[in-house]
Amino acid sequence: MTNIVVLVKQVPDTYSERKLNGSDHTLDRESADAVLDEINEKAVEEALKIKEAGEGEVTVISVGPDRATDAIRKALSMGADKAIHVSDEALHGSDAIATAKVLAAAIGKVEGFDLVIAGNESSDGRGGAIPAILAELLGLPQVTYVRELTVDGSTIKATRETEDGLTHLEASLPAIVSVGEKINEPRYPSFKGIMAAKKKPVETFTIADLGIDAGEVGLGNAWSTVTEASPKPPRTAGEKVEDEGDGGTKVAEYLVGQKLI
Repeated sequence: MTNIVVLVKQVPDTYSERKLNGSDHTLDRESADAVLDEINEKAVEEALKIKEAGEGEVTVISVGPDRATDAIRKALSMGADKAIHVSDEALHGSDAIATAKVLAAAIGKVEGFDLVIAGNESSDGRGGAIPAILAELLGLPQVTYVRELTVDGSTIKATRETEDGLTHLEASLPAIVSVGEKINEPRYPSFKGIMAAKKKPVETFTIADLGIDAGEVGLGNAWSTVTEASPKPPRTAGEKVEDEGDGGTKVAEYLVGQKLI
């Protein structure tokens, strides 16, 4: 039996305009539609495939505001068994290190976990550091950028893909894995799964419940801050080229001027 934890995050929809709060330059999550991050759907799918190949249980963990329950329910509707939601106003503006500390404490609430699966990086932060920080905090082996993953008894076998090529790795359980875009194609929740998700248990914790002091998290305790931000410039009309027999030359000249050729 493999006891799997999957880390999920609610992020602003990529089709919505993303904005920063004017006061502290943190992401304005209320200004955009919120969805379960696509890379996390792939992480959930991989956990479900492992579970279906044998016996196991899948617990999803999310750190975020109250509305993050929508992302949690999406993961449960896909087939995860239960969830943990860490919600606390003190977490606003937390950096990767503080977030990883909270996640590590939440993972500790899952008795006898064997495997933690996460996405390589979230689509809003793009830091890609959480899996490695978690591995350090929990003292576990990590395999990142995973393209293929199998569980063989107390060992995982993974194909890791980077710009340098493919690497075949093994690690003993418990371990932490982060998956890449090519790992799988996540399933769509069925109507039965959506209805079942409403009855699945979701435990909610504050940071105090996890034994974490407010002085360890939040924007005021972050190791990095955004001091200034400006909105992206509005889109301008493109340059129109009239072809009077020399259209190719004009296009080439434009590309040269833009240093594209």
